[in-house]
Amino acid sequence: MDEIDVPPFFICPISLEIMKDPVTVPTGITYDRESIEKWLFSGKNAACPVTKQAVSDCELVPNHTLRRLIQSWCTLNACHGIERIPTPKPPISKDQIAKLLDDAKSPLQQMKCLRRLRLIASENATNKRCIESSGAVEFLASVVSDYDSTAVDEALNILYNLQLSEAALKNLMGRNGDFLVSLTRVMQRGSYECRAYAVFLLKSMLEMADPMQLINLKPELFVELIRILRDKISQQASKATLKLLVSISPWGKNKNKAAEAGVVPVLVDMLLDSSQRRACEIILTVLEEVCRCAQGRSELLNHGAGLAVVSKKILRVSQVANQRAVRILWSISKSCATGNVLQEMMQLGIVAKLCLVLQVECGHKTKEKAREVLKLHGRVWMKSPCMPSNLLSSYPA
Repeated sequence: MDEIDVPPFFICPISLEIMKDPVTVPTGITYDRESIEKWLFSGKNAACPVTKQAVSDCELVPNHTLRRLIQSWCTLNACHGIERIPTPKPPISKDQIAKLLDDAKSPLQQMKCLRRLRLIASENATNKRCIESSGAVEFLASVVSDYDSTAVDEALNILYNLQLSEAALKNLMGRNGDFLVSLTRVMQRGSYECRAYAVFLLKSMLEMADPMQLINLKPELFVELIRILRDKISQQASKATLKLLVSISPWGKNKNKAAEAGVVPVLVDMLLDSSQRRACEIILTVLEEVCRCAQGRSELLNHGAGLAVVSKKILRVSQVANQRAVRILWSISKSCATGNVLQEMMQLGIVAKLCLVLQVECGHKTKEKAREVLKLHGRVWMKSPCMPSNLLSSYPA
């Protein structure tokens, strides 16, 4: 390709690659279908990238003449290793999707429709866009709400793999919370695969939710999210659940709901088993947020390995993990500093670890929090016979 001059009008202005399925927008500019649809479907762009004039993904006209020219050029340059682009399969139409949905009257026809939709969606991104814009999302949501186990598996699989636009996700959130209730019910009763798809979809939806919607989340939802972590359905499901908890815990009383659902002992156990950097960081991030409430701190102290495992991760994972772990210890030392807790922190080597934090490069904010903790209980710890003499010189004045 480096030795061949490619005609510039064969190149997509977005991908800067030879177009496989050229389509022309009303502004007269031609793009590769996949690139321009991705540009428009993201929900963040509604204009022609070149002219900046408004267009929509339903105004794309196949440029057959240009496609044939590209195919002929590829054939002529086959000796240089250029492969001929195949003639693209015509995208599905909205009328075809609408007819498919209309025919889904009985349970048997419904399953046939779902399997057909799944196949159509798997073919290409264009079909996914068409399915969403044809009203299929509402149909799929109603299948999930009706809860027939086999049909729900299919519907959730399709909803997740459609990679729904921001508008569609917000529309699902705007169903008076009914769809969240349906997804919670799926996580209560569904198969492992079904529960995983439910949490993937929940994560996408709640990332687009308004703050008021996040404040009103039901305690039952947190119970099911924690159960997914406890059951270890899959690494992907656990990762999505942790990211979801990171995004929703700061709102309202969500951190209390998570603590009441039993998230702290589950997180501590996950932290004990985890050696991966990113996994440790996200677990500590959730734990730090939950430890901002009284029950979260109490649950951490009640776990036999709680303080020990948090301290162990300091200076062993990353700067982010250092910051999160030190902030957890800061929350404990500021709000739960009984004699027994302070003694345990000394015996576990937490005080020594915090002194070490002051001596190494681990971020200004992390050092400040460590210094605050050491100063807060300096009188107790410096008089303790457990304090190593070599640490006294590094103890903050």
